[in-house]
Amino acid sequence: MNGPRIAELLAQARAAGVDRLDAQLLLGRLLGQSRTWLLAHDDTMLDATQHAAWNSQLARRAAGEPLAYLLGEKEFRGLLLQVDPNVLVPRPETEVLVEWALELLDGPLRERSPPRVVDLGTGSGAIAIAVKHECPAAQVSATDASAAALDMAIANARRLGLNISFAAGSWWDAVDDAAFDLVLSNPPYVAGADPHLAALRHEPLAALTPGGDGLGALRDIIGGASGHLAPGGWLLVEHGYDQADAVQALFGAHGFSAIATRSDLAGQPRCTGGRHR
Repeated sequence: MNGPRIAELLAQARAAGVDRLDAQLLLGRLLGQSRTWLLAHDDTMLDATQHAAWNSQLARRAAGEPLAYLLGEKEFRGLLLQVDPNVLVPRPETEVLVEWALELLDGPLRERSPPRVVDLGTGSGAIAIAVKHECPAAQVSATDASAAALDMAIANARRLGLNISFAAGSWWDAVDDAAFDLVLSNPPYVAGADPHLAALRHEPLAALTPGGDGLGALRDIIGGASGHLAPGGWLLVEHGYDQADAVQALFGAHGFSAIATRSDLAGQPRCTGGRHR
């Protein structure tokens, strides 16, 4: 019995509400072929095993599971990172944090040799890996309270040949008494009752929200930073689009100067940072 053709499967995906590009990427991964090949061979038929695998993948994508989890990878600043449901899918918004960090490392922190950088709550390792890749001179470390996430970050760093040190623990508990020139973090910041959490149900809840007003992790990070920043060191954090004023107030309450907020490509306030006195 002949199996379905590629063209028919793409039509099936469209009917299921799955984006054409997503469907092509899933089919390409399943068949070990490029999108260009799929377009040129849309009359190719799948065998029974391939068809069953396709139906499973399509159903998961149609149910809202991130494409990155189905493919097992996600690109971040030109680097291909392995991801799974133990870590958040790296998002373009977080590149704002990385870009700001690189500006500091090439500016106010340039003379520190080497500058010491830590990424708190690293997840897949995206922030720490991007910073180390683009600023090899920096001494970069990364932490996470999740053993599974830390394993993923370590695997990504090793696969990319980057020398990053890793430690297990929640926020400052993982770094002992170390003093850093630059601290970075994309912590959980979604409010516990935020309706958007339903659409993110496939991603690890602990990495999305600390519960309550969503500021709990940010309070811990900003409140404990003074004991772990070198004089003149910087703290940069990512936060929700509606949290900039509250986060700036936290920085001010804990003695930071040069407090500023930067927006993402959509124009939403996304990252706030300040300099330790």
